[in-house]
Formats: sequence, C-alpha cells, structure tokens
Amino acid sequence: MPVPILESCRKRKRRPKLFGFHTFGDSGCPITSTGPFRDNIRLFLQRGGELEDYRVQGMPIWCTLLVYESANFVIPLYTIEDTVAHSPQPFCDHCRCTGWSNHFVSKRKYHVIIPNDDDWNKHLEDDVFDVQNHLLHGLIHCNGFGHLLCINGIEGGSKNLCGREIMDLWDRICTILQARKITVEDMSKKKSMDLRLLHGVAYGHPWFGRWGYKFCHGSFGVAEHNYNRAIEILSSLELDNIMQDFRDTNKWRQIKQIIHYYRNMSETQLITLKDLLRFMLTFKSCASAQKKSIMANTASSFSIPKPSMRISLRNKCLVKDKSSKYRKFSSLIANMDSRWSARRLESAAEVIVNALLEKKAEKFGHDGMSRQEVRDAARMQIGDTGLLDYVLKSMNNVIVADHIVRRAVNPNTRLLEYTIHELGNGEELEAFEPELEILKHHLLSPTVEPGGDVSGEVVYLYRNVLLNYPGSKLVGLASQVVLDSKHFVKEWPFKDEQDQLLRFTCQIIPNSVDEKSNLTPGEVVMIPLHATILELKQAIETALRDTYCIMEKLVVTDIENIRGMEDGEVVFGAIESGAEISVRGEGIDLESKYKREGGDENWKVKCECGAEDDDGERMVACDICEVWQHTRCHGIQDSEIVPLLFVCPGCCTSSFASSTTQSQYEYEFESTNDLFLTAESEFGDGVELCIKNDVGMLM
Repeated sequence: MPVPILESCRKRKRRPKLFGFHTFGDSGCPITSTGPFRDNIRLFLQRGGELEDYRVQGMPIWCTLLVYESANFVIPLYTIEDTVAHSPQPFCDHCRCTGWSNHFVSKRKYHVIIPNDDDWNKHLEDDVFDVQNHLLHGLIHCNGFGHLLCINGIEGGSKNLCGREIMDLWDRICTILQARKITVEDMSKKKSMDLRLLHGVAYGHPWFGRWGYKFCHGSFGVAEHNYNRAIEILSSLELDNIMQDFRDTNKWRQIKQIIHYYRNMSETQLITLKDLLRFMLTFKSCASAQKKSIMANTASSFSIPKPSMRISLRNKCLVKDKSSKYRKFSSLIANMDSRWSARRLESAAEVIVNALLEKKAEKFGHDGMSRQEVRDAARMQIGDTGLLDYVLKSMNNVIVADHIVRRAVNPNTRLLEYTIHELGNGEELEAFEPELEILKHHLLSPTVEPGGDVSGEVVYLYRNVLLNYPGSKLVGLASQVVLDSKHFVKEWPFKDEQDQLLRFTCQIIPNSVDEKSNLTPGEVVMIPLHATILELKQAIETALRDTYCIMEKLVVTDIENIRGMEDGEVVFGAIESGAEISVRGEGIDLESKYKREGGDENWKVKCECGAEDDDGERMVACDICEVWQHTRCHGIQDSEIVPLLFVCPGCCTSSFASSTTQSQYEYEFESTNDLFLTAESEFGDGVELCIKNDVGMLM
C-alpha cells in the first residue's frame, strides 16, 4: 500500500534522502555520470541509496525513496548487489536465452526492484528474485549488459503506478548509469491479446519499442528479416480485402460494421489494418480519458451521467446478482488463455475440491477455508504454486463435478474464504445455465452496434483477423512469426564525451582465450589526456579484473593498435579517443568454472526450424546424438509430458534399423504417421515406442 512521506521518514534511523519519482534518473539526480557502468553504479548507490540493516541471501540491499509528486506517498526502489562468486545462481539464464551465453561471467550483478504496492512497507524476503508480481525488476551485470525481467503497472497489479511511468523510470535509470544493452522478453498481454502482435501491427514495433527496444532474436529460428516481413504483411492488409475474404463466414457482418463505423469516425482515410488498429487504440485511449474526467467531475455530487441507449442495452444483461453466475469449471477454462493445459487446470481444481471436502467433513458443517489454507493443502499434491494461484483466482461460483465452490470475504476475519456445497440433482445448474447463455449472447452477438466497447472490438479483430484469417495460410504464418519473436533489446551507443579524458573500448582478441572470444563485449576504459602506453595497459587490467571472474590475474602484454610504441610514450595522438582497441594478455583463468554466462555445459542445439542456440523455448535432447531440439517442432505439445526416450529423425531410422531385428518387435500400424512397437528385449515388457512423423518416443 502507499506509504505516506512522514511515516516513511519516521521508520528510518536517520533522515532519508528523498527524490522525485518523475525526475529521478535525470542528469544530476542523483549523479552526473561520465564513466562506465561498473563505476556509475557504485556512485549511484553511494549518493542515491541508503544501506539497509538486513540482507537477502547474504546480499547487501540499498533503498532509494521516491516521492510521487502529485500524491502524498513514497515508493521504495531497492538495489541488491549479487556477488557472483558467492551467489547461489552464478550463471545467467537470461543471457543464455538472449544469445549472450558466450559472454564472460561478470563478477557482480545488480537487481533493481520496486515491490508490489502491498509490500512497500515490508522487508524483502529471500525469495525476492523469484517473485513475479514486482512492479519493476531489472538485472544489470557490472559490464553494463542486462535484462528487464518484470514490469507490472495498473493493469498488472499496481493500484498507484501505470506501466508507462515505471518504464520511463527504468529507462532513465539505465541511461544515467550508462547501461550498454538491456534485453526484455516481451510476454505482455492485455485482454488475452499478445501486445507484441497487436502493437507490432498497429505501430510497427512492440509496446517496449516506445523506449527504443528493437528485435534481438526470435524463437524457433525466426530471423530479423522474417520478423520485419511478417509485420509488413500484417500491417498492409487492406480493409476492403478483409471484408471480401470474410464474406462467406459468420464473422463478415460484425467485421464490416466495425470497419465502416471507425472509418466514419476517423478524419483521415483508413486503408489498412494498421490504420484501423492504430485509430481504434487511440480512440480507446481518448474515450478512457474522457470517462475518467466525467467521473472525477461528478464524484462530489454522487451523480452518474445517464448513458446512451446503446450502452444501456449492452449493460442491461451485465448487471446481475453475482451469486447467480454459476458456471462449469470446464466451460470456464475453455475460454481462458492459460499456459497450462485444460487437463492440468481441471486436475488442480479437483485437488482443491477434495481439500475443501476434507475440511467440511472434519468440521461437520459449512466451515470455509482461507485462501492460504486451501493453497497449503493443495500443495501437498501439486508443487506448481503458479498453477494453484491461477486456479484459485478463477474459482468463484464454479461447478466442479457435483459441487459448487464459492468464494467470499469472511466479515469476522476479513480473509478471503472458500466454501463448497453439494449440487442438488442439477437444479442449480439447470436454473442458471440459460441465464449464462443469454449473457454470453449479448456479449458476443455479432449484431451489437460498434463503438460501445472499443476494447472488445479490438479483441474481436485480433482473434478473427490476426489469428483465424479465413483461407490464407500466409496471414496465420506471419502472425506466428511475430508471436515467436519475444526477445527485444535496447542499445545505448558508446559516447565519447568532450572532456579531458580519452575513452576506449578494449577487446581481448580471440586467440588469446578461445575461438568464441570475439562474441564477448569489449570493456570501456578511460584515461587522462597525458597518460602513457603503460598507464593505458594498467587501466585495461584494472577494468577487466574488476569486471570478469576469469581475469582476476590478467596482465596486458600488447595493444595491437599501437604495436612498436614504448610503454613511456603518450597515448594522445597515437589512438583516437572513442576507438576500439584489441589487446593480448596473460593470466586469464581458462579453467575457471565461472567462465561463460551460459555455464560450462557443452551441449548442442540444432533443430529443424533452424535454431542453433537456446532461445528459451521448451526442448528435448535426442538420446542418441544428444542434440537438443524444440518439442513443438516434433509435434510434442506444451501440455504433453516429454517422452522418456526421444530419438530425432536423423537417428531414428538408422539406429533402430542397424541395432535390432524385426523379430524383436511387434508391429501395429494405425496410420501412415503412427507406428507402435513393443521393444520387449530392449526396454522391458509392455513399453511402447511411438514413432510419430519419423521421430521415436518412448511412451
């Protein structure tokens, strides 16, 4: 919850430093930075943070208090220093999935966190890095490369800050600290729509593109030119052609009405899908702002403007007693956009129902269970807490098997409680299902006049045009390419300030370490104008020793750009400031376990989609050649369990043909793509090997 300024100050042992939320990160607030990130972050914490009197997993924490200028509350911004040598997670999975697995392991990384509103007045817990509901969570390695892990504004859980405000703050912090590259995995959704697809078509870039984030790399082998071409195809779909292509479908009338309505509303001509979506999103923002203004102006008199007849008719079916809205859980999850399969959701619901029934039997009555009690009981059988939280959030007036699960706030304890009730011979279900069908009809009816629900109409176009375009595989393929492009990056260019310092980017040349060294970033080094070659070497050693684990004993022997010059000669005039220089050195610990951010596992990715590196998607390794490949590319759905034995297409035929005889197997052909073999001699009785699409899987 928001913490008032006075209360926040009282909780501190000494008078805290306060900074404006909307100005923090501007030049001079709290620092004016001229050096590299590794130096700027230390100065930032010294001048802008207050060291807390407790630690998280042994790591020091600094807190910066940000005052929201237009309201009387303070927002805590935490910075946690994670020293890699003592970290429980020394390697970076985010670097590995971004394509930076060959970067040297940085000695330190810094977590920048704004907790959820409700936790602003609490200490951080040891599981702080695993929490998904932070308003902001960024991670930056001391070499200036980092990752934006989490942004949650008003629509993601905050009651006080919108996503754009938080993103502006993060961008200012990265700029003032002189971060070099920051990645983000864009999984943001709104009303079940992936914003990277919606905003990609409407604006030509994802939501994060407003702050300069661009395509980094795609999953499933998607390259940048594939992504750009897909955006171009979808954005240039002409509205007249869309109406023609939908003419023979039951969606035609609604789509036609939407297009004509917003064409009439627009002062400019709407030709393409890009024009339409951009106008609708702008129209929606203006309507939302107008609505807030009206409500603010009328709040003091408690009067609400009379809505138009069209809006009244739409809302008539929505204003119903919430207690009567019973739905089957199976029907409810059919319309939910979840990363878990329907089977797993239903299984979790059954576990929750059983927990409630056991509680009811113990108390011989209708005693409810608090949300935490239900969660703890269900965790005895389900370890995925994210799945449990998702199902619990959905279980309100739902029917599971022969029981109704209700949720309400206990007036005595003020806690959310769940209760379970018998479903009497289907009377309740029979009574309320027709009402739900009427409600569904009014919400989704294609004859509802456009303009009353802009958000709903954007969703309608998103689902039917972008995801289910009739008679065109090209549109569906282009949409999938955009959805498979999740990783975006922003780069801050190297700046050579006009001051009395020389700046260089120093790169260890490849053959001094190994063949992959050219994929590691160079490190920024600064020296005075009058510095000598020897002082430049010493500055390079200091910078690299301070940054990378394997270079603690580095000794620079040569600088390729100035071969032949003596150590006592002055650098100025020999190398232009801002240049990239290549250096050779000794003392690099190539045997260190902290060598690469991707870890020391030597595993290979080569999938039929073209992927040759880990992209963060679900993979399975061939049990013969040990090459990792995407499960999706081999027809294994995310909801399916990875098979015990997986043999890739390249190994499938040759391996089994050469190592076994036909007498060892019992064949049963069910289709041209499915062959079931019982490999009794190899794997034991009753074990089935399913070969689907030329891929072998032990079921």
